Order: sequence, then C-alpha cells, then structure tokens
Amino acid sequence: MKLDINGQAVQTEADPNMPLLWLLRDVLNLTGTKFGCGVAACGACTVRVNGQAVRSCVTPVSTVAGKRIQTIEALGTPDKPHALQLAWIAEQVPQCGYCQSGMLMAAAALLEKKPKPTDADIDAAMTNICRCGTYQRVRVAIKRAAGMKAPKAVLAGAKA
Repeated sequence: MKLDINGQAVQTEADPNMPLLWLLRDVLNLTGTKFGCGVAACGACTVRVNGQAVRSCVTPVSTVAGKRIQTIEALGTPDKPHALQLAWIAEQVPQCGYCQSGMLMAAAALLEKKPKPTDADIDAAMTNICRCGTYQRVRVAIKRAAGMKAPKAVLAGAKA
C-alpha cells in the first residue's frame, strides 16, 4: 500500500485494517500523534487527511491510501513554526500537553476551511477533549492565529 505521509511517499505492508494511529506510532515512529481513548471520542489522535481532521485511532490504513496525511510533525518546524503553534505558545494554551497535537491538527483543519472562524465555527470544529480545560485559551489562540482579536471578556478568561 502506498501512502503520502507528511509529503513523503511511504510504502507499507501493514494490515489494511490496522488503525492509522498504530501505523504512525508503532511502524513509522511518528509519536507526536497520541493515543487517548481508542474510540474517536477524545481527539488526541487527530491528524489531517486531505486537509480534514480525522481521528486516526479508528481510521483503517486502507481508507487513507492515496490521500495526503499530515501529522503534527509536519505542521511547522522549529525555524518556521505554524501560526497556530506560535499562538498556542503566546496564549499559554498547553498545560499537561497530552491533547495538544490533536487540538492543533483540528485547529489547522478549521483555519484551512475557515480562515476567519466565528466562535460557533470554533465550537463546531474543536470537539477534542482537554482534561485541563484550556478551551478558552484554545479559542483565543485560534483567533490569534487567524489574525483576529478576541473579545476582552474571552481574553480575561484565557489568562486566568
């Protein structure tokens, strides 16, 4: 099976029913994508497939053959970070950090589709679960990355 992962052609003999998450983590050693729940509820395993946010823990490898797969490892680089990564740092979004790669991938998919998202757009797209409850900071960071100014009430809540 031929895959396009982070812009690289990858040939694999993996079981076509293997979840994409395990191919990424265990076979290709791309460990930025995290295992959270295994039932597509939490979003820690979110990657982008043809630009769409996808829960890799329930996505069979066979369904992504021939599609563009992007993991957190290819979102930005230390020399050229993605706008979301800069905004995440500026807004101090991460706490424990476990959910963050999935959050960033979901946010990247959102901004690609809607470069100036409304609060409703963000709420609809960001279904990832964060145990630390950084949802307000996530919203502010997405708006920062989109070049939008968040309302003062949201900013005050994000810094708490």
